[in-house]
Amino acid sequence: METNILRAYALIVEEGSFSAAALRLGISKSMCSKHISDLEQTLGARLLTRSTRSVKPTAIGVEYYAKVRRILDLLDEANECVKLESATATGKLRIGSPVSYSLRLMQDHILQFLQDYPGIQLESVFDDRKSDLIAEGFDAVIRIGDLEDTSMVARRLDSVKTLIVATPDYLRQHGTPERPGDLASHKVIHYTNMQGAETWPFQKDDELIWQKVHPRFSSNNGEIIRLAALAGHGIAYLPEFLIAEDLEAGTLVPIMTEFRRPDLPVSIIYPSRKNPSAALKAFLDFAGRMPLS
Repeated sequence: METNILRAYALIVEEGSFSAAALRLGISKSMCSKHISDLEQTLGARLLTRSTRSVKPTAIGVEYYAKVRRILDLLDEANECVKLESATATGKLRIGSPVSYSLRLMQDHILQFLQDYPGIQLESVFDDRKSDLIAEGFDAVIRIGDLEDTSMVARRLDSVKTLIVATPDYLRQHGTPERPGDLASHKVIHYTNMQGAETWPFQKDDELIWQKVHPRFSSNNGEIIRLAALAGHGIAYLPEFLIAEDLEAGTLVPIMTEFRRPDLPVSIIYPSRKNPSAALKAFLDFAGRMPLS
């Protein structure tokens, strides 16, 4: 029995979908379907029940999946042990990370990783949205902020300080807000990937306040938010790493600092597989040693 057929079956059971399994395998949906047809014909048993909305294993299919998964895990473990013994991490690796954070703090480290691990074919995807790690074929993603409940494994890499900022000219013309409620009478520049719908988080002592804002300009990219703030279009909520030079030059100034949130965690998230690939292990180890701050 070819292992690619067994992997197709295992992934279909895990994903509940021929399309999702085919995406992870890098093959067409029709080829994935053929693998299962061939497998069922060879075994003389129906392993999956198909409906318009889902694919589920039959009773015998559940038992077969458990045994197949153990076999595949043992095979993956054997392969990875050989790679680790040879001290050579190889294979494809797809990592997602936020755009501005990657360009400002990670790009030199990514280039160093390529230098240190020439056998790894790295695809680095810069994207601010919360991508679906499994469905989009990522081995791991880096995310900024508090994490939602997940079955994934998360390792903390760094922390990010955030500030409410505006230009001195804007504040001279419109006044300086002193508390979150004052933002109602100000022009606001909003980063749409923030948690909450057009609300900004503030913290005073132990109290977390979510303040509704009415943006004059919104975007899902931190760089354009920064440029809009520098152009005097309003007040922005930005990470310090993005505006460090502007703060030093005095072109942006922090306000309402007594309401600043605690630093946001930066985490790397990956599936809780028993045996991650040698390429992913190498990246996780490398990421844990990156001096980002």
